[in-house]
Formats: sequence, C-alpha cells, structure tokens
Amino acid sequence: QVKLVESGGGVVQAGGSLNLSCAASGGVFKPVAMGWFRQVSGKERELVALATNPDPDRTKYGDSVEGRFTMSFDFAKNTAYLLMNSLKPEDTAVYFCNAIFRDETIWGQGTQVTVSS
Repeated sequence: QVKLVESGGGVVQAGGSLNLSCAASGGVFKPVAMGWFRQVSGKERELVALATNPDPDRTKYGDSVEGRFTMSFDFAKNTAYLLMNSLKPEDTAVYFCNAIFRDETIWGQGTQVTVSS
C-alpha cells in the first residue's frame, strides 16, 4: 500500500518562500498523475498544481498560484516538491499531496502553511 507523507510546512512572513515535499513509500509507485491541493477550514479543497504522467512540463496550476508556485519531482526518491514563492496571507492553508492511480487516489495527511502579514 502506497503511503504519502508531506513535510516542509511552517510559518513564514508574506513575501517569503517555502518548499514542501511529498514522499511516497510502501509499494510500486507509478501514478498517472500527482497533485498538490490546499484547504482552509470550512472551505472546499482547492487545486494548487496537478501534473499528469507525472511530467513537470504538463503541470496545471491554480489561477491564484500561477507564476509563484512550481511543482517538481525527484523520481529516484519517489518525491514531489512544491516550491512556493512570494507567499501571501491568503496562501495560508493545509496543503495536501495526492497520487492518482488507475483504480484509486491516495492522499497524504497534509502539512500546515501559515503566512503572516
């Protein structure tokens, strides 16, 4: 059973940067897509980035993060990253990664990102 573990969250001032990691373990890891989502309490989960294959050149970003966030991969380590630059207070949320397989989608437990003004 594949398991995803996010890390790298924390508290940062507006304008700062964070680099989140999503490490996969526990099985053959060949997803058809990987993504990052975020959720604020009481609101729906929002797309941050979604890469099919996964391929950094085929990554779709949410409108609110386009040009500021970048998703990348280290396939040798089965790890995806989300580099977040020019952070804003409205980026504050719990960030989740997911891996989409043909017959299931697996989510990590999430990591909190707090951007102070």
